[in-house]
Amino acid sequence: MNATGVGPHRRGPTPDSATLCYAVAVTERPDPELLQAWRDGDAKAGSALFERHFEVLYGFFASKVGDAADDLVQQTFAACIHGGVAYRGESSFRAYLFAIARHELYRFFERRGREGPPCDVAELSLRDLGTSPSAAAARHEDERVLFEALQRLPLEQQLVVEFYYIEGLRGRDLVAALGIPAGTVRSRLRLALERLRREVEAIAQTPNCLASTRSTLDGWAALVGPAVGDAEA
Repeated sequence: MNATGVGPHRRGPTPDSATLCYAVAVTERPDPELLQAWRDGDAKAGSALFERHFEVLYGFFASKVGDAADDLVQQTFAACIHGGVAYRGESSFRAYLFAIARHELYRFFERRGREGPPCDVAELSLRDLGTSPSAAAARHEDERVLFEALQRLPLEQQLVVEFYYIEGLRGRDLVAALGIPAGTVRSRLRLALERLRREVEAIAQTPNCLASTRSTLDGWAALVGPAVGDAEA
């Protein structure tokens, strides 16, 4: 058990049929219902929510802070029930979680900044901040180059690229996760892609890798227009 009231499960007595039915019902409930039940004291609802979103959140943090990822995942879930930001249903629950995760990530670097040079996420990249991110092994050279190039973007720009192109957030979800106006999302995306192209060109070591990665970025650039869509309606 941890600060969130959820976490790894230990083997216990074999559950009866009523318990099994309840467990199935919990796992089938939508995120907002699970969140409300958890806030009302249902630890099993919290566990279901945790298990449903842990892998994505862990990957988000591990690619930026390495071994500190576990703690930041726990802090993100704790903020769902103890934090001051309520979920109002204006975006998906996943976007709400990413908004909290972004806030916790910034707080992580702010705490580090108190012990050393200030950490400006609008200017500094993960490479500048000196973290030791963990990434899944890239299957191809162009994936490695793209990952390394992302690490060289100012953190604010890296997040807008990740949320849109990798996590697939769109419209109101993208605006909610980033906490900025729709117009700013689009302009930040364009700036991030321009910077990403320059970094890719500096990193790629073979013509084939450069051509492949450029092709990926061309496809991404074509999607900038509809990035915020319904958020501007």
